[in-house]
Amino acid sequence: MTPDQYCQEKAAQSGSSFYYSFLFLPPERRRAITALYALCRQLDDTVDEASDASVARLKLAWWRTEIERLFDGKPEHPVTRALAPHLVACGITRDRLLEIVDGMEMDLDQTRYLDYPALQRYCRRAAGVVGELSAGIFGYADARTLDYADRLGLAFQLTNIIRDVGDDARKGRIYLPVNELQQFDVKAADILNGRYSDNFSALMRFQCERARRAYREALALLPPEDRRPQRPGLMMAAIYHALLDEIERSGYQVLHQRISLTPLRKFWLAWKTYVTGGRALWRQIGS
Repeated sequence: MTPDQYCQEKAAQSGSSFYYSFLFLPPERRRAITALYALCRQLDDTVDEASDASVARLKLAWWRTEIERLFDGKPEHPVTRALAPHLVACGITRDRLLEIVDGMEMDLDQTRYLDYPALQRYCRRAAGVVGELSAGIFGYADARTLDYADRLGLAFQLTNIIRDVGDDARKGRIYLPVNELQQFDVKAADILNGRYSDNFSALMRFQCERARRAYREALALLPPEDRRPQRPGLMMAAIYHALLDEIERSGYQVLHQRISLTPLRKFWLAWKTYVTGGRALWRQIGS
């Protein structure tokens, strides 16, 4: 199996919404984004699948060393070997890749966030920097597109947090800020034990509106000349925004289940965004 095949298999197995936007890219850019995504999955799995935090730290330390080897021209892992040919052309930097590792380490160090600014710092490392790297792979002419990509990464991560409240609680993590739990009078024990309430629904409504605002802000930051090359990110936005709709329609029933879209619907949303250049998305989100 070649490094590219390894990354392709990793991406396909995940069933992620991101995978559907990769299908519409030219081959070289598709290989680059698939390798980046596979690296993020490897790092994420290192934390999520480790039963011992000390083992996860050792593995993340290995990945730090592997990223250094990547930029020294001596990568060993299939994922970094697949990423190596794209570093210069796509503006992939050592600092940004190491920042992603920093985000994974935060999951080992923290299970709660006091307020939204603290959560934003986590989202920057876990998703905003990935958005910037992805924007470089897709291509852009205006540097302001990186601001759009960072904000879109925030929107994606906020959506993930909303969708995964129950799953994360079963791992002992609550990403919803402590002061907002207090504001809506929702106890951490209620989330950890899967107890729904009117207060919980109000809290989640607040979270969803903040995520929607992040999508609107991201679209407003995207320069018109970069809308075409950045269509893959817009496809992901269409899928993730539709996921927020589903969560709201469910009455925020996220404590006992992981709400998702069908593969067919994801593909349809990606295709529609691609062929319309995101016009429907602008009408839906940008309004």
